[in-house]
Amino acid sequence: MAAEVEEKGFEHMGLDGRLLRAVAELGWAVPTAIQARAIPLALEGRDVLARARTGSGKTGAYGLPLLHKLLGIKEASPAVPQAVRALVLVPSAELARQVGHTLRRLAAFCARRLRVAELCGHSDLADQRPVLMEQPDVVVGTPGRVLAHVAGHSLALRPCLELLVLDEADLLLSFGFGDDIRALLCHLPKIYQTLLVSATLNPELEALQELVLHNPVQVVPPEPRLPGRAQLQQFQLRCGSEEDKFLLLAALLKLRLLRGRALLFAGSLARAFRLKLFLEQFGIAACALNPQLPARSRCHVIAQFNRGLYDFIVATDEEGPAEPPRHRPARGDTARKGGRRGQSPQCPQDPEFGVSRGIDFQNVAAVINFDVPNSVETYIHRVGRTARGDSPGTALTLALPDELEGLRRIEDALAAEDGQSLLQPYEFRMEEIETLRTPCVLSPSRPCARRGCGSCARSCSTARSSSAPQPPRRRRPQPQKEKMSPRGRARRAGSKPRGSGNPLQSFRFARRGHGRARPGTN
Repeated sequence: MAAEVEEKGFEHMGLDGRLLRAVAELGWAVPTAIQARAIPLALEGRDVLARARTGSGKTGAYGLPLLHKLLGIKEASPAVPQAVRALVLVPSAELARQVGHTLRRLAAFCARRLRVAELCGHSDLADQRPVLMEQPDVVVGTPGRVLAHVAGHSLALRPCLELLVLDEADLLLSFGFGDDIRALLCHLPKIYQTLLVSATLNPELEALQELVLHNPVQVVPPEPRLPGRAQLQQFQLRCGSEEDKFLLLAALLKLRLLRGRALLFAGSLARAFRLKLFLEQFGIAACALNPQLPARSRCHVIAQFNRGLYDFIVATDEEGPAEPPRHRPARGDTARKGGRRGQSPQCPQDPEFGVSRGIDFQNVAAVINFDVPNSVETYIHRVGRTARGDSPGTALTLALPDELEGLRRIEDALAAEDGQSLLQPYEFRMEEIETLRTPCVLSPSRPCARRGCGSCARSCSTARSSSAPQPPRRRRPQPQKEKMSPRGRARRAGSKPRGSGNPLQSFRFARRGHGRARPGTN
């Protein structure tokens, strides 16, 4: 039956007409595999456990039945009180903003009936309380932020909650939100519908399923973990040294061998900053996205990338960031601020950060793994940022000799049915770009000591000025100032009062200088 619905379209699912108009405006002609199977079950009121790969339309799979159910409640009883009836928990602040935007677009033709609010880390708790006082129908946020509002009595979920959604449930647990979710369950009613959506189903989710799901229906559409070769081309490029890796990336981007906008994933924060500085020497503008940036700055970077202001983003993986500090360290407490005195304190990482999962970067043509991912799941979520929907995409992985073992694990896990690797070798001749190999370019942190290096002079002016000795400059003789006594300077000044530029001091000095008598001296 799901295959028949997928072929016919959304109009045969029994959705509200206003939602169908919004779907048509978005250009969703045919439902995806996860939408065709999950939406009818959710409309029946069943608890759903769904697994689908990144970019397969999971937000629409739970967003459409959620909005349809809320519209039915309001249409059945016009005098129903305004209250929060749906809660969507997401692992990152960026994903919360994206999900809220998608739900508002789906509710575009019933915006007066349904209101959506996001609770994420880019705003203070005090700024979000007025929004919650209006009792929005749908609340989207991270578990930590929602729990903070519940504890502050600015959000009540027990009276009227009808539906709970856990988006990217596996990432919610890996981010350390398990305790917050368990604490939130104590504030929910006894009866509610739950939709749990995830890109992977691992044993860690079993305990969470027992807590939130009641006799669920498991939906696992028969689809590959990544798009096929016709849509996603995957390549690997083996580099002999670290310098070759930097040099190859500069040549690929500067010569436009990989066209379109791209996401560059580095293995650590330090590597990401070094890569960004390296690209700037070649005139390649790139923005950084990492967990140390504030949530408002990260959302701004994503918006600029989607608008086309930047073509490249240098990002890092979200490897389970630490929990936020419960209190602010006291002044002078060096042990809490990051170690011994004299060391720079480490910047705190935002626990509501996520790049390779959930966020819908628009028009991403390529994903470049500058460092080989440490697991197969990380590779899938990185590459899933491109080839979304029906758009084509390219994935390229650069590997050093000590990274080949991890690359082989990825190849074996994603091998085709005939046993062939999906990561095809990328043909490239290193001798054609040897002219770019200069010490200044390959090591941005060290200045070049070669004299007369033309490429260094073009790419790094600071290295040129520090390496080439400059002849000493001759000082021009300064005319000697005419010595003048204090009385002569006073005559030259004329009637200008002495003293500083303070008008009060000048006024007091002028009264004394003219010999006026003080009050009471007569």
